[in-house]
Order: sequence, then C-alpha cells, then structure tokens
Amino acid sequence: MPTFNIQLFEGRTVEQKRAFVEAITRVTCETLGCAPDSVDIILTDVKKENWATAGKLWSDQG
Repeated sequence: MPTFNIQLFEGRTVEQKRAFVEAITRVTCETLGCAPDSVDIILTDVKKENWATAGKLWSDQG
C-alpha cells in the first residue's frame, strides 16, 4: 500500500487539501495500478517558524 507523508505550510483550506489528496490518489492508482482504498496520505501542517531552507527560517523570509 502506498503511503505518503506530506508536510505543508499552514493555511490551506480543507477544500484545497481534499482536492490535493484526491489528485494524489488518482495519479497513484493510474501509475501503480492499485486500488484507491490502498493509498494512505498523511498531511501535516507546519508553521513557517518551524521550517528552514538554506539555514533560514521561512518565517524570516517575508
């Protein structure tokens, strides 16, 4: 069973998340030939103050 752990910045609506997981599930099933009920997706909202790239917090990048 494919399992996806996806971290996102906070701020997406439930509708956006719903559309996102539906799209991931659809493409996964088309590509891997698996059933939709075998695809697990875990979304984690992360504050920009808890995420850094190149040694800089995203909350400091405007």
